[in-house]
Amino acid sequence: MEGTILVATAGQGVLRSSDDGATWSRLGLGQALEFDAVVRCLAVHPEQPDVVFAGADAGLVRSADAGVTWQRVDSPMNDRTIWSLAIDPTHPDTMLAGTGAPSRAAMFRTTDGGATWEQLPPEIPEFCAGVNRPRILTCVVDRYEPKNMWFGIEEGGLWRSGDRGDTWERIDGTPATLPHGVTNSDIHCVVVLEGPPKTIVVAVVNALFVSQDDGATWTRTDSRKTFGIYYTRLVKQLPGTDDLLLGIGDGTPGTTTRILRSEDLGRTWQDTALDTPANSTVWAFGTHAADPELVFAGTKYGHLLRSTDAGRTWRKEWREFSEITDVTWTPAVAPATEGH
Repeated sequence: MEGTILVATAGQGVLRSSDDGATWSRLGLGQALEFDAVVRCLAVHPEQPDVVFAGADAGLVRSADAGVTWQRVDSPMNDRTIWSLAIDPTHPDTMLAGTGAPSRAAMFRTTDGGATWEQLPPEIPEFCAGVNRPRILTCVVDRYEPKNMWFGIEEGGLWRSGDRGDTWERIDGTPATLPHGVTNSDIHCVVVLEGPPKTIVVAVVNALFVSQDDGATWTRTDSRKTFGIYYTRLVKQLPGTDDLLLGIGDGTPGTTTRILRSEDLGRTWQDTALDTPANSTVWAFGTHAADPELVFAGTKYGHLLRSTDAGRTWRKEWREFSEITDVTWTPAVAPATEGH
């Protein structure tokens, strides 16, 4: 595989390999991103594979050499932790960034590639039930209708915009107030599939919700009843398809995990095969349109898994990491540096 694997961690910044995982390099000193930083999310530019953004414990940083060196993107988020990033695939100068614990949770947007940023509504409470300080775990731009955007807050609900982020409405509720809606406020992940029919999949802590009428009504799949374990961490669309991967475990950090695959818009799921039992819950998936068959998965306690058949089978990489928070790869080859 030619390209660069990037692994974001809580405590070792971003590690990278440009030789198919044979060797790995940590960040050098004197960069905007510390070598021992907490990095929560990664985003590869859809048209410039050398360009990668990282959301960290000190704001937003950008690499123009596939993760070797990093520069600060000056923004109102400089003193905040960024938990989620979304680049509009049809207009890449538009990006969303969601912040959260230990800093204040808020949603930010740029429409000029990061030169300027603005904070968007709503005003998110400083504290919430369950996790104390909320964090925006997921944000997404609908590639099929880019005026539609979504974000989800851990213990703070599901939010939707129909005007490219200018205004937002909260669309989750309780079973009493919203019997056919998303009835859990602990939102982990949102994915939009083209279909037909167009489908929105939302992962909450203990269930999956699927809507095929743009969020008016939802069908709930209870994770414990359906999969035998409850902690529903994330779903990921495989590039160029409507196929999905689901990462689910027995808790956080968990002691066991399963990766499942759906080819029917999230209606049914099939187990995939791991060559080695993972040591904790799957925490991240990494894909790129340049090779839809190649997928990476990272666990909470640092196992890195690889699939070369679009997530049907997995093998564990030799290198283990600290807590993996995100993983991706880009077809751009990072310049060689000393491995560690």
